[in-house]
Amino acid sequence: MGVELADIFSQYHSEYLAQYHQRVPTRQQQVIRAVVRCRTEALGGQVYRCPQCDELAYRYHSCRNRHCPKCQYQRTQQWLEKQQEFRLPVPYFLLTFTLPAEIRATAQKYPQLIYNILFRASAAATQKLAQDPRFVGGKIGLMGVLHTWTRQLCYHPHVHYLVPAGGFTANQDWVPARNQFMLPVKALSKLFRAKFRDALRKQACFENVPTSVWQQDWVVHCKPVGGGGSALKYLASYVFRVAISNPRILKLSDGRVTFRYKASATGKTKTGSLSALDFMRRFLQHVLPRGFVKVRYYGFFSPGNRQLLVEIQQHLRLAFPEEFLSLTAEAQPGEQDFEVSVSCPQCGQTMVFLKTIPRHERSPPQSGFVTRVFST
Repeated sequence: MGVELADIFSQYHSEYLAQYHQRVPTRQQQVIRAVVRCRTEALGGQVYRCPQCDELAYRYHSCRNRHCPKCQYQRTQQWLEKQQEFRLPVPYFLLTFTLPAEIRATAQKYPQLIYNILFRASAAATQKLAQDPRFVGGKIGLMGVLHTWTRQLCYHPHVHYLVPAGGFTANQDWVPARNQFMLPVKALSKLFRAKFRDALRKQACFENVPTSVWQQDWVVHCKPVGGGGSALKYLASYVFRVAISNPRILKLSDGRVTFRYKASATGKTKTGSLSALDFMRRFLQHVLPRGFVKVRYYGFFSPGNRQLLVEIQQHLRLAFPEEFLSLTAEAQPGEQDFEVSVSCPQCGQTMVFLKTIPRHERSPPQSGFVTRVFST
């Protein structure tokens, strides 16, 4: 078994907490504790025995923390299937709003506040500009996902929006966006900057932001993504993925962590190396506030407008019946791989339940048999 995030946290969390002391928020400490305890005897579990060869298997519980790399991947497919309910048979665009570097220190100090403003300002700016008949001239829908890291774990907050290329008018007509064009990004970035500034101005931390940031260009990207299926899968990986997955961690040696990443400019795989404490610091800066919603819906995708979404779908179903049939076929769930029994790793026989391991019980003995660990 390779190196895992839990190995790094387990070995270095005491040193990390001692060095950074009061600068480690309670939320980050909770994540450290959850990752270290995930799928260990500390969280309890079950013991199974093989009736054929007496092999024992220990099935430990998962921590289910959303920042744990072991606990999130299985939820991605379920989320994707749910999103099919909102799909429209039209082209889509992917919009990206990036927080300027000058505001990131404030965002790290007040993440709940800044992330909320980032969502609201970007969504409001997009909807307002889309109402202009020169561009769309109707009510649009947006599905947004917050993303805070780069491939090297650096802090880089931005929001991706998947947006159907068109809008619904007051006359209940669908107005398609121009081919390969949704909104002018220069005008959108200025509007985004203004709305973000106006919202932040009401907060005490507004004085922490350099005044020059309100005169510089803000980064907004908008690109066509076809029918949106591939872009949706791309966003799904960020909904349930943490800053780094265990397979990307290559080595922990002499107090340093070596990991692989894909270079944005070339697409080539490279390796990076950080001290264990710096690696932990980079990972933990992406821990979200408790209960923070990182996927949000606006316009006709918002929960309060679901009846309008149904009307739009009905309208487009009549206009594009073949495209809707294609979406329906794409939405069919695949085969589910549910494990209904535990098989013996030695002889293949179905193992039988032996006992429950309560939380905090000591580790199972390591001599006399091979220990097998499963998760729930």
